Amino acid sequence: MGGSGGRSCPTKSRKSVSAHDEGMNDNQFGARVRAVRIRLGWRQSDVAEQARVCATTVGRVEHGDLDHLQVGAVRSVLKALEIDMPLQANWRGGDLDRLVDESHAQLVGVVAALLGNAGWSVQVEVSFSVYGERGSIDLLAWHPPTRTLLVVEVKTSLNSVEETLRRQDVKVRLARGVALERFGWKASAAASMLVLPDDTTSRRRVERHRAVLGQSFPVRGAEARSWVRSPSGAPRLLLFLSPPSGKGLAPTRRVRNRKAGQGAAVARHRPGAASVSSPPGGA
Repeated sequence: MGGSGGRSCPTKSRKSVSAHDEGMNDNQFGARVRAVRIRLGWRQSDVAEQARVCATTVGRVEHGDLDHLQVGAVRSVLKALEIDMPLQANWRGGDLDRLVDESHAQLVGVVAALLGNAGWSVQVEVSFSVYGERGSIDLLAWHPPTRTLLVVEVKTSLNSVEETLRRQDVKVRLARGVALERFGWKASAAASMLVLPDDTTSRRRVERHRAVLGQSFPVRGAEARSWVRSPSGAPRLLLFLSPPSGKGLAPTRRVRNRKAGQGAAVARHRPGAASVSSPPGGA
């Protein structure tokens, strides 16, 4: 399995792989990779050929020298050996799921209050299982005077636009039946809403996918808030909202290293925040 065409030999990168499991160091990780290769009867050059990397990269992986390797190169080696490499981000001794869940819960609370103040009945985390299609609706809201149903998807980060649209389409399609069976709401229309944090990252993400999202969620900003107060029809809405003041994530800090004769300069960004009664003015 010789040859070196098309192989890449990544060097130092800002993206590096360290210990991959609690209690496993880099050397132990490399030893496991080597054990699998030997079990398969492969040489390092064979793995390199399959992974399209150079043999020295395979050797570094097996020796646990991961700090100077790109994540993609390590993944390629493991894929060639049919080894899974789940990555888990940890922060201050724990994983980040709890932190993400807290942010999501805060944003859900903002939306629930916004709808409640506008006369909607709101149910949070409505699970469903219909003919094999399972999921959970973040907020299912009911406007009795107009018999309008609103299916709200809350995202703290818009990672996959396609997956978000696909899942939201399923939820809206099934929402009337779920609402009638669970709560006795017989809807004449079912609208859809996507809610994102009112921050620069979310707005840039939406702008990057404006061709798709502009068609999928065309009603935004003041028009969307006006519809919430007086619903009519079944539009698809997008709102940027923020947690109440003091309830968001910690503000971003820029820290400049101390230099001779200078103090440490720290600049804080004030997190964008707005109360439910006076949401941010942006779209």
